[in-house]
Amino acid sequence: MQVPHNAFVVVADGRKMLFLRNEGDATHPNLQVERKRVQQNPADHEQATDLAGGASSTRTPGANWASGGNFENADFHQLEEDRFAADTAELLNKRALNNDFESLIVVAPPSTLGELRKHYHKEVENRLAGEIDKDLTRHTIPEIEQALIAAE
Repeated sequence: MQVPHNAFVVVADGRKMLFLRNEGDATHPNLQVERKRVQQNPADHEQATDLAGGASSTRTPGANWASGGNFENADFHQLEEDRFAADTAELLNKRALNNDFESLIVVAPPSTLGELRKHYHKEVENRLAGEIDKDLTRHTIPEIEQALIAAE
């Protein structure tokens, strides 16, 4: 994949986000970190243990608490990952509306890409030069550069 000079590259998953800028040229990217954000997101069972009204006698039987079920059926870990992706998309929206980038490449797992797309402003969509459906958040910058070069 060609990565234009000064292109904005976002590498994200449901809990980590890297905003990178290509200081190199289209065929030899030189990604520089502009922003990094990591969110703590404990396992679902850990998040569900501190729910208000946790005693069964305080819950309304059959109450529709979340996504067609009750608190026991809600995947709080996934909900938090989706919220993080929405927050990432909002940052991209603001940067696009401020003309902070002309070209955007997003690298994320398929589920995160899907959640990001739900929240893109038209300005982000218009600047989107490519997407790679891989989780590269645990990779080094040189490994991310190589993955971009190798992508079709």
